Amino acid sequence: MHPAPASTPENGKSGNRNSLYLQVLVGIVLGGTLGYIKPDWGVALRPLGDAFVSLVKMLIGPIIFTTVVVGLAGMGDLKKVGRVGAKALIYFELVTTLALIIGLVVANVFHPGAGFHADPATLDASSVARYTSAAGQMTTTEFLLHIIPKTFVSAFAEGEILQILLLAILFGLALGRIGEHGRPVLNLMNEVARVFFGIVSIVTRAAPLAAAGAMAFTIGEYGVGKLAQLGFLLACVYLTCAIFIVVVLGTISRLAGFGLFKIIRYVKEELLLVLGTSSSESALPGLMEKMERIGCARPVVGIVVPSGYSFNLDGTCIYLTLAALFVAQATGTNLTLTEQLGLLAVLLLTSKGAAGVTGSGFIVLAATLAATGKIPVAGMTLILGVDRFMSEARAITNFIGNAVATLVVAKWDNAFDESKAGEILLKKRTG
Repeated sequence: MHPAPASTPENGKSGNRNSLYLQVLVGIVLGGTLGYIKPDWGVALRPLGDAFVSLVKMLIGPIIFTTVVVGLAGMGDLKKVGRVGAKALIYFELVTTLALIIGLVVANVFHPGAGFHADPATLDASSVARYTSAAGQMTTTEFLLHIIPKTFVSAFAEGEILQILLLAILFGLALGRIGEHGRPVLNLMNEVARVFFGIVSIVTRAAPLAAAGAMAFTIGEYGVGKLAQLGFLLACVYLTCAIFIVVVLGTISRLAGFGLFKIIRYVKEELLLVLGTSSSESALPGLMEKMERIGCARPVVGIVVPSGYSFNLDGTCIYLTLAALFVAQATGTNLTLTEQLGLLAVLLLTSKGAAGVTGSGFIVLAATLAATGKIPVAGMTLILGVDRFMSEARAITNFIGNAVATLVVAKWDNAFDESKAGEILLKKRTG
């Protein structure tokens, strides 16, 4: 059972993608300018970005399900699925641990919180109460049990990516085991996948407007004054993310035989979408389509990309260590090396335990500070105003990290077609 792929390269698409790239870029610039000149107007445009992200999120579940089912039905081997999943998780754990360590080192070298002298007793913790309450709602064990949905339909209704992935793996393997009897269902799934990717193509046309609205809201709501106030912390986060992308992900890509900047150019439209909406989920369908088009086997794309959105959050890990130590430094909380290593150990757990939750970066930070018992959780109020700006760095780093992870795992598992990659990358080089 080897059906045709749900999405294939088409002549003329390159021009459309380049046009969208420019439109999104213009949207970001115009939106930011409007938010700066007319903050009230900028805030009023928030629904544009929120509506677009919601439109994309409603498509993520069906796309993951149909893509994984069609891919695994052709594979039909539980051992192969387990092998891909194990390789992906090993890669995720190694790279995210490295991201946490790099964030820890940068915070100790540059001390972004030094000089604030904030008194925890005078900080108003009510503004972060909803994050601290959410942080206590799910332990690591509960998170793992939460992967199993209450019903088949509830996973889709609630938009739980890992639950949908579990259902898709079971459905795809079962479909593959019944052989020719399952071919009508498999053909149907393949055509349904085409339809959903077609819907994504339609929805994506609104990306420039969404990016403009989201950027106008961000600048209008928080203003450039917040950027100046906590500029050093923002600079540390953006610089560390840039170093991680260029040095760490660049080295990994080079060792795997890929050029990092070629990968970035290949997904530039999705990257601008992530930048405009501050959400890497808005580009998940596009990433899955492009990874398959560039030569990654569909089962690998179907397993690595969705699970990476929960377990391979490199940018979030960098943010967590920098933000935690910033709060400690700003409130005069001295941490020994042993305590910092303990913080790192806590982050290794909490950075996975609340994945997929809206505002997960801030929620995980609250859970981490509460777990240390030493860093005041109320200190999070110091960075609440600029968290939205840092979320863009997190989202971009997470997105690039998952693109690299998919390529690396595909090649690692001998599930990568180099002829497709060479053709697409050569096309990019020659324009």
